[in-house]
This record gives sequence, C-alpha cells and structure tokens, in this order.
Amino acid sequence: MIVEWLPKAISTRDAQLDYIAQNNPVAAIEYGDLVAQQVSQLSTYPELGRAGRKQGTRELVISRTSFVVIYRVKAKVKRVEILRVLHGSQQWPL
Repeated sequence: MIVEWLPKAISTRDAQLDYIAQNNPVAAIEYGDLVAQQVSQLSTYPELGRAGRKQGTRELVISRTSFVVIYRVKAKVKRVEILRVLHGSQQWPL
C-alpha cells in the first residue's frame, strides 16, 4: 500500500516537532525519525494501529513518544492516508 501524508497531517506533525525543537532540537529529530519509521510500516501492515475513536480511522501509537498518528485505510485504492499527528494529551476527535 502507498502511505500518503495529507497536508493537515504534515502540518500537525511539523507543529509538534517544532514545539519540541524549541527546547531540544536533537529530540525533535529523533522523534521525527521514530514517527517516519513507524508510519512507514503501515505500507505493509495497514491494520497495525488500533481502531480509531472516530469511525473509519485507526490510531498508531508511536512507541517511545507521546504521539498518536491518526490514519485511514483506503483498501480499494491500496492507500493509507495519514490524517493527523497528535500529542497523546490532545483531544480527538477534534
């Protein structure tokens, strides 16, 4: 499956990492790498995350971080769409 980052997901990911980078740039890079690495697994294992709180979504908890990646699987077109990257303390669904 193809993993596609939607614009809102890129924006929320970048906002999370920018916030971390204000105090610890190295940690921001490490967290960004963890997100990218674990999200890339969705191309092979699209059901890897748990069922989402919003119907039709799934949630991938990024290990060793406080991030949750919200995504949906479009099986007919063989695509995983990344919708958001949120901190675990943020409210979802928005």
